[in-house]
Amino acid sequence: MKIHQYISKITWGTVLTVAMIVPSGCELDDSGDPNNSSLGGVLQNATVPVLNTVVTGTESGMRQSLEFYLDNVGVVGRDIYRFSSADPRYTSELLGRGTAILDNNTFYITNPWNAFYRVVKNCNVLIEAVSNTTLPTEEQKQSYLGFANTIKAYSLLLALNLTNDNGIRLDVADPDNLGPVADKASALAGIAALLETGATSLDAGGSTFPFQLSSGFAPFNSPATFKRFNRGLAARVAAYRGNYTEVLTYLGESFMDLSGDYNAVKNIGAYHIYSTAGGDELNRFFLPVNSTGEVRGAHPAFVADAIAAGEAADIRLSKVALRASPATSDNLTATHGLALYQSNTSPIPIMRNEELMLLYAEAKIQTGVPGDAVPVLNKIRTGNGLLPYSGPIDNASLINEMLKQRRYSLYAEGHRWIDMRRYNRLAQLPVNRNEDDVWTCFPIPFPEDAPSPCM
Repeated sequence: MKIHQYISKITWGTVLTVAMIVPSGCELDDSGDPNNSSLGGVLQNATVPVLNTVVTGTESGMRQSLEFYLDNVGVVGRDIYRFSSADPRYTSELLGRGTAILDNNTFYITNPWNAFYRVVKNCNVLIEAVSNTTLPTEEQKQSYLGFANTIKAYSLLLALNLTNDNGIRLDVADPDNLGPVADKASALAGIAALLETGATSLDAGGSTFPFQLSSGFAPFNSPATFKRFNRGLAARVAAYRGNYTEVLTYLGESFMDLSGDYNAVKNIGAYHIYSTAGGDELNRFFLPVNSTGEVRGAHPAFVADAIAAGEAADIRLSKVALRASPATSDNLTATHGLALYQSNTSPIPIMRNEELMLLYAEAKIQTGVPGDAVPVLNKIRTGNGLLPYSGPIDNASLINEMLKQRRYSLYAEGHRWIDMRRYNRLAQLPVNRNEDDVWTCFPIPFPEDAPSPCM
């Protein structure tokens, strides 16, 4: 199946059926034809309550298949091991064992890709619906558009994080006339433009949202405050593009807080929320520390590198926990299990203040003001039980320190592989079997042309 056909299927064939949305944020089921009756009440003269169900379903859909994405970037980035008695591909293909390569037609790429483009399609439906109704006020319309373009940009960014130099399709609104696959630079530029469009709409969106987001977006439940989340994403994208002056500008408009007590502000942000309520989602990235059969273990280097640096007192090492007995699979051993989440209803971060602080430090280093980065890095270090930084105050040394703090502060949240890749340091990731490879990208599912080797 060609990529054109595949994206047509996932963007139109899995549109969320409005009739199936409930206020709790349950999944909307697949509808098939975009012209069928399930979408008739959305695309023409939609009321505020109908538009709100699309918002609710879109936020809910952001959680689908997230565990596959986190496994992908965590395993390839050597943050974690994923052992599965049901599927050896976590330790063979994802780790590039021997002659194993990444497959463009298997669960670890098709599941998250499908989920990301479902969200993109839902956002496109919301944008189209808003343009075809006169029932909401103009301010309300702008607030819907601000939400839709922000979340669309976020979902496209996650897809691009996986495929990297293979690129993504930005324009999938018309299944019969899909836009081309954009290369990485063009894709990042397109994502940045979507965030700007979203920010402009949020500025015109009035003082309140006509919809209610989940408690995971509690700090961002109005156009003005949601724009701060949007600007945080814009800062992340600008860093990926190497535009560090822009990073600082966007951070100044975001929810970043450098002045508050570190332990009080580090976790302020946006989260995916889970519950055991009927029809809701569970945190499927959670597995008990001592689980067997299905295991998420810490890569041994996470603890070993901290000990080797004399930083065994780092509070962030509590993100993993010593197992009652080591887990082994395919000549790999995990002595520690992932302890980031305490249950299958624990929230998963989308973006936290701690990331924004680290982006600020990175941007200060990269714009030639490394001294401004040190107090922020020290706030993170001392807040985690470490002594202040005592190394050289030069760009190279501080970049090393910044990347180390990102590794431990953002552990297993989906950042390290991307960070090491954008700094051309994938060769520094630990390889525990001589024949293993560290991939630079995932293939696009069902490509029209062969993707790059991703080596």
